[in-house]
Amino acid sequence: MDQASDTIVSQRWDVRFDAGRNARGKIGMVLIPNEQTIEEEMIRTAPPGVGVYFSRAVMPHEISTAALAQCGDTIAEAAGRILPDDGLDVVCFACTSGSIAVGEARARAELARGAPGAQATTLVTGVRRAMERFGARRIAVGTPYTDELNTTVARYWRQAGLEIANFQGLGLDYDHQMIRVDPRYLIEFAEAVDRPDADLFLMSCGAIRTLGVVEEIERRLGKPVVASNQAMLWDCLRLAGVEDRLEGYGRLFRDF
Repeated sequence: MDQASDTIVSQRWDVRFDAGRNARGKIGMVLIPNEQTIEEEMIRTAPPGVGVYFSRAVMPHEISTAALAQCGDTIAEAAGRILPDDGLDVVCFACTSGSIAVGEARARAELARGAPGAQATTLVTGVRRAMERFGARRIAVGTPYTDELNTTVARYWRQAGLEIANFQGLGLDYDHQMIRVDPRYLIEFAEAVDRPDADLFLMSCGAIRTLGVVEEIERRLGKPVVASNQAMLWDCLRLAGVEDRLEGYGRLFRDF
């Protein structure tokens, strides 16, 4: 450096590069504004070499079908803010009930508009694909939602051709309540909601912390269990071409 000048002139360096932290896949997720569970779970659970990155859509504070549907207006903008100079392999609208309220087709179209070149999916798309892999026909469903939102979600699964053996919600209105539900209570809740004639149990919602207890729920129920964040990560990884079988997160990751 020339002490007589403010200009810094660096020497030429022979920089060594490696594959980087996301050489196997770059996954982008658009969250709803108050979501507080998905980011930590995805970063902690994604296998080495897979990067997961986040942005947030806009919606009113309460969790209702009408409020969630408003996310559709800002999904594209939110997706476009995720690694705009590098690009994504997969982009996902990371809300189960929001995917239904906006509509899968519209949500994927908005994601593709914001992140062209990435494979677009939604959380509920991942759940549906997971249940198809298990050949589910009749399901029991537990959620943290109110009855209004449960009615919307139950209608979606019936229209998808599934029979519902039982469908129960905890009646919670806000994410700040959902994120505080004790995972051990979710095990008890699943046991209470499940029915012997259901061939699969679904725990719906990315805000509740089911991912860490899905294996225990499966053990107690003796049947496949699909949980929102489990199915979303599985779907995104498989779309990115990452076929890792992750231990401790249920049959979905072990078998498919």
